[in-house]
Amino acid sequence: MPHMTILTETDLRKIVPLDRDAIACVESAFEALATKAVAMPPILRLDIPEYRGEVDVKTAFIPGVEGFAIKISPGFFDNPKIGLPSVNGMMVLLNSRTGLVEALLLDNGYLTDVRTAAAGAVAARHLARSDATVAAVFGAGVQARLQLEALALVRPIREARIWARDGEKAREAARSLQARLGIDVTAESDPARALHGADIIVTTTPASEPVLRAEWLEPGQHITAMGSDAEHKNEIDPAIIARAEPYIADRLSQTRRLGELHHAIAAGLIAPEAHFAELGDIISGRAAGRPSPQAITLADLTGTGVQDTAIASLACDRAKRAGIGTIFES
Repeated sequence: MPHMTILTETDLRKIVPLDRDAIACVESAFEALATKAVAMPPILRLDIPEYRGEVDVKTAFIPGVEGFAIKISPGFFDNPKIGLPSVNGMMVLLNSRTGLVEALLLDNGYLTDVRTAAAGAVAARHLARSDATVAAVFGAGVQARLQLEALALVRPIREARIWARDGEKAREAARSLQARLGIDVTAESDPARALHGADIIVTTTPASEPVLRAEWLEPGQHITAMGSDAEHKNEIDPAIIARAEPYIADRLSQTRRLGELHHAIAAGLIAPEAHFAELGDIISGRAAGRPSPQAITLADLTGTGVQDTAIASLACDRAKRAGIGTIFES
């Protein structure tokens, strides 16, 4: 008789930490996107502007992977004002051969947080200088913290600066991260000063106007932009897109429509049909990465269904081995 495993956020936190295995899992998913006949439809998004809400639905089938995930990911950005998290959601894992539901992952956005941070680490591994030691993070939420944790797994980070519009949140995040990572982490009130001398810059905000300006950048820096996952969001000065060498998309068809690239096209700085490599192309060796130590590189991450299928599959495999989860007979 068919059955389904139900995994709660508590279950998933036990078996899927943000570690090198999670990063490798996401890296393999990006490589598959470049080298295999992956089926990944465009993102379905529902906007609820009166409550600063949005709901994204993402999915992908990866040949050779036994299951595929469908993820429902709400983001309601006024929720913290009433004591609720801004992001939650769940994933459903279905069997790739039969279509039967195998698992319901009630992760409240946890797996999305892990796979998004892992993607930032993958981008840094392939685009940032190998001797990068100083990071600047724009934002002070959950993803900002996880991005720095993930960076520390792939680069020898010894110093970090946190900038956010809410200075107290930046200071609290800096204190927490310094204690957790054992490195020097400070809050910076001036965004330009935050990235002065930084080797890696990560933007993790829901900004609708650029928080990172082209004139602040210095040779040799790498930028990972991961907040622009909707048409109205914009963290990066469009001039940076034109200057980047190289500019890399997680999925070019998505970044043309809703990533930072979208704004550079709208500003007339990039031709609508301009071709750029994707992160999977760099990983698989189909395209070159950083051309020199002085180049400014940029990864535009909008979030992909292959990441969700990969992390959900990893979670379910580990749950089976650990005997974790509630079995529901249908």
